[in-house]
This record gives sequence, structure tokens and C-alpha cells, in this order.
Amino acid sequence: MSTQLHTNLTAEIDTAARVAALKIVGNEAATDYNGTPTVRFTLAPALDQSGARTQSLELSTDFDVTKPALLEELTRYLQDAAKRLRNPVPEGSVTLSGLPIRFGHFEWPFHHSTSGADTLVVHGEVHLDDAGEHQLHAKVAASVTQTFAEIIPAAEQPFAESFIYNAIRKTLDRGQLEMLKSGNRQPVPVTTRYYSRWQKRFLFTETNMEERHDFMLSKVYWLSGVTGNGEPVWITDPRDAQYLNCEVADLEKAAVALQSEGLVKLSDGGEFAAVTPALLAHKDTFVENLARALEFTKPAFNEEMRGGHTNM
Repeated sequence: MSTQLHTNLTAEIDTAARVAALKIVGNEAATDYNGTPTVRFTLAPALDQSGARTQSLELSTDFDVTKPALLEELTRYLQDAAKRLRNPVPEGSVTLSGLPIRFGHFEWPFHHSTSGADTLVVHGEVHLDDAGEHQLHAKVAASVTQTFAEIIPAAEQPFAESFIYNAIRKTLDRGQLEMLKSGNRQPVPVTTRYYSRWQKRFLFTETNMEERHDFMLSKVYWLSGVTGNGEPVWITDPRDAQYLNCEVADLEKAAVALQSEGLVKLSDGGEFAAVTPALLAHKDTFVENLARALEFTKPAFNEEMRGGHTNM
């Protein structure tokens, strides 16, 4: 790998990180799935001296971030990352179906499929994160076609992470990913059905206000109440707005309504919310939703086949 390329990319990321109130606390030469040189950065909040919460950012060494459109989107990505780093579990999330999850071990950027298919793939994992010791997770291989890849500015982490994570959440909602203690990679096809060329935006799930309320309650219950020790979580995350096919303003309205009911406590101008005793009192509901969502991801047809109930 060229030392000059590494140095140039580091300088560019350092500048963008400073704008987002982040700092580089580490960077190292690495390679992607196919052995192409990359640089792996570790970012942390600029004012945080503890180093407890960090964000990994891996980019191709020859990635040119100086193009205005790319730099603008990269900076926005880092600004969002800075707010997620204020969450008790920065990689934590929830699904509409009621699963508390945590993303991790993603191998960016996209790599070309080794099967010969005309697709780009990124590998990663999604873990059930309900403070249990079951170690349930799914190894995933999220793929996009070359045609689909033309929609995004670059096949790099800052420009694809959100829609990849949302596609995984959507696949879980459909019961098409199974959480296991071990297992092979499961496919997550990210197709054009998730993107409107007319609106020039990603579309995942149509939701109404009631569904957004339930989603927010689930997020605050699990990420603040169960795994977050009562700390506030960012509830106006644009990634969630994309997943729920709504605007950030819709999330703000939902948060205000829930605070009026005593179910969440808002802070930082309504951008963050912490769990309340009233919300914790609904534990049984969230546990039941979790059990139901997990059961939905189990391939019932396999159980029938094991019992001999098949006409195949």
C-alpha cells in the first residue's frame, strides 16, 4: 500500500472528523475481503478522554473523498456517528417487530462476489442484544447488484451503512433471518424494491404514527432501560427515519407525545430520550414482543421436515 495514499486519506478523514466533533484515536493498514488495501480508522468523540465508545471506519486506500458531493455526505455520516456515540450502546438498534439488536464485525467496503455473480457483497453480523447470555446472532452477507450500486455515490461504508443495516432490519421483520448460536452466513439481498428512483430515496416500511410510537418505546426500553443503564439514546436518528419511511420531524412528534404520557424523558432539545419507571413497568409487553419476533424468524418448515411432514 502506498504510504502517501494512506497519509492523504488520513489527513482528509481527520479534517472531516473535526467538523463532526470527532477525533481519530487510531488508524491502521488493512485489507478488504479480496485483499485490496484499506485503512481502518478508530474514531471517538473529540472531548471524550475515556475512549469507552468508538466508531470504526474502514475505507479503500485509494478512495478520493475530496470530491465535494462525497465530502458533504461523509461529513454528514460522521456527524450522525458522533450522536450515535452518545448512545450507551452505539451499535444498538431495534426492529419494528420488537427485536433489540446490535450490529458488528462488518467488513467494509463492498467486495465483488466470489461466486461469479454480478453482485457486490459486504459481510457482517447482527446480534440479539437483550442483556441475555444466549449468544444468538446471524452472520449475514448483504448483496447489491452492480446496477443498484450505481445509485449510491460510492461502495464505501459511509455511503451504504445505513441502508444495509435497514435492509437487515427489514429482513428480520420478514422472518427471513434466523438468530442462532452458530451457523453459516445468511443472504440479505438489497434490491431496487428498497429504492424509489422517482423520489430518489430509500423506502423500507410504511408506518403510521402508532407504529412509530411503538418503535420508539421499544428503542428507549431496550437501549436505555435494559442495556443502557438508564442513559438517554438518540431518538431522532435519520437512519430510523429511513427505516420507518418518515421524516425526522415525525420522530420528534412521537417523542413529545410519549413524554406527555410519562413514558420517556427527553433531553438535548428533544433529540435524546431516557427510560422512565412508567415505561419499565411495561416489561412484560416488550418481552412478549421479543419472544414473538424470535419465533417468527424460525423456519417452521424445517421443523415439519424433521418430523416427516413433507410431500417433497
